[in-house]
Amino acid sequence: MAGRRRGRAGGYEEIASHFRALIDSGDLAPGDPLPSMRAVCEEFGTTITTANRAYRVLQEAGLTTSKPGVGTVVRSRDRVRIPFSVYEAALAPGDKGPWERATAAQGLDGRMAVQPPENGPAPADVAEILGIPASTPVVHRRRRAMVGDEVIQIQDAWYPLDVAQAAGLDRPGKVVGGILAAMATAGLLPEEADHRVTAWVPTAEQAAELALGSRVSVLVVERVTRDAQGRILEVARITGAADRMELVYERLPLTGGRE
Repeated sequence: MAGRRRGRAGGYEEIASHFRALIDSGDLAPGDPLPSMRAVCEEFGTTITTANRAYRVLQEAGLTTSKPGVGTVVRSRDRVRIPFSVYEAALAPGDKGPWERATAAQGLDGRMAVQPPENGPAPADVAEILGIPASTPVVHRRRRAMVGDEVIQIQDAWYPLDVAQAAGLDRPGKVVGGILAAMATAGLLPEEADHRVTAWVPTAEQAAELALGSRVSVLVVERVTRDAQGRILEVARITGAADRMELVYERLPLTGGRE
């Protein structure tokens, strides 16, 4: 771009369209830095205010994000494919949970960042799902599903206190092999799960953590896991950028006869 001259000052829409075209064509790849504001001003003959507005348009559309020490960079929009079948596979003992299995199958460096569990009352809506009084203590685990240094999913899960204690979910640190395998090992065999998927507008905190623009929706997956007797073992809520998650439900059995 250096040395290019314009006969008139570039407006913010023109500048944003210019970089959008470079991103869409692949000339600017995920992780590539965009020019500094000063360079944009010199290139397009415009002001800092206009250049900043153009960059804000790109960020709101989810095309770029801010990286400390680097500046504005192209945001990855590569989708992570998450087959429902990984949850069944995760019931078997092993060193990988569902997220690690799903990302490893795609050659991605997937990992979980786990916060220490917290004991306390569940949110009212979670307590209602669990069928317990709102004041009943539960164990709350917060996790971040990562690819490299990017947060792809924010995961919050709540467990009845006795379930958490039996499966070791009340202790800090990553659960090797995943939560479902830990439950199965403790004799709390997950038998079925309900999945409810909704699209929503991210909160400011979620948008910041997922490196989203304000115009990028999130998918919220609520998973309720039960044992063979119908007892709820886990209520999990998974929030991720709609343009980074591909939820796959393949070869689901269809019951009932044909007419």
